[in-house]
Amino acid sequence: MAQLDIVRIPVLSDNYVWLVHDPESSETMVVDPAVADPVLAEADARGWTITAIWNTHWHPDHTGGNAAIKAKTGCEIIVPAAERERIPSADRSVAGGDHVQLGAHVADVWDVPAHTAGHIAYHFADDGAIFVGDTMFAMGCGRLFEGTAEQMFANMQRLGTLDDATRVYCAHEYTLSNARFAVTVDPGNDALAARLAEVEAARAAGEATVPTTIGAERATNPFLRAPSAAELGRIRALKDAA
Repeated sequence: MAQLDIVRIPVLSDNYVWLVHDPESSETMVVDPAVADPVLAEADARGWTITAIWNTHWHPDHTGGNAAIKAKTGCEIIVPAAERERIPSADRSVAGGDHVQLGAHVADVWDVPAHTAGHIAYHFADDGAIFVGDTMFAMGCGRLFEGTAEQMFANMQRLGTLDDATRVYCAHEYTLSNARFAVTVDPGNDALAARLAEVEAARAAGEATVPTTIGAERATNPFLRAPSAAELGRIRALKDAA
């Protein structure tokens, strides 16, 4: 089975849209298109036809391009079942335990509520990749807008069961601010200090810092490393106030 081609498209101030192409079937899907035009342009430049949109949650900076991309391509829009009524142009809804495919590549749907009540993630186990939306970031996690610290802790624990090499495709370039915060709550972590220096250099050079990996997050992400929901909640409150 051919490897998926995964392209990062920076949009808005700090969002990333992921364009994912299966060269064997020629199917192409978009994860969380905030806007349409840059996504359509990137697909056109590569000679790819978008066949599906996969949304992780309802927020407009993840769904804002849905309707225009569908109007242009006729693609299918797949959305979290619990948030279907909040996502325009939805065609199909999925929830934890379901499976979705891009060609022969199968993704397991995970329920990961906390940032929003119906947030989902898409895990390509055989490809070593997971699209997490706003659940996990490099050295961070999403704000608890519609859920609890207990839910986010459960999400982190589940993500922590994945292989170190698993690539984590999150939806924002928050890495530098996350790293600068992380060292304040985990000051004795040498791996974190080294990663902060790497991220500072990358951002100064205008380079992206994601995808990340589960191994990197296991070593440096204070939310993944939190020993309890209470501690995760405490750290999240500090981050919110920072």
